[in-house]
Amino acid sequence: QVQLVESGGGLVQAGDSLRLSCAASGRTFSDYAMGWFRQAPGKEREFVAAISQSSDDTPYSDSAKGRFTIYRDNAKKTLYLQMNSLTPPDTAVYYCAAELLLTTTLAKNYAYWGQGTQVTVSS
Repeated sequence: QVQLVESGGGLVQAGDSLRLSCAASGRTFSDYAMGWFRQAPGKEREFVAAISQSSDDTPYSDSAKGRFTIYRDNAKKTLYLQMNSLTPPDTAVYYCAAELLLTTTLAKNYAYWGQGTQVTVSS
């Protein structure tokens, strides 16, 4: 089992950047594929980005591609999401998730979730 804690969210202006972090504890972090999801008010949770254990597979949503970068530091047991050129539609609670072995864009496939960090982008 792995426990996940997100941090780094906040209130920013359109065009600004944020780096989200997800600190993991418990079972070896490097065993897990990781993902970032987000949920805006009144909307379903949606995929943002994912990363394989070795970082050789990093799928992104269309909205994230070119603006966001997912990366991990297995030695620090931490997952990151660098978000640049933020816009108001990026406003959401961002969740970190972990799944053993699989690298997937489907939320239902992730076994472990953090409690989320709020990102708010004002115009």
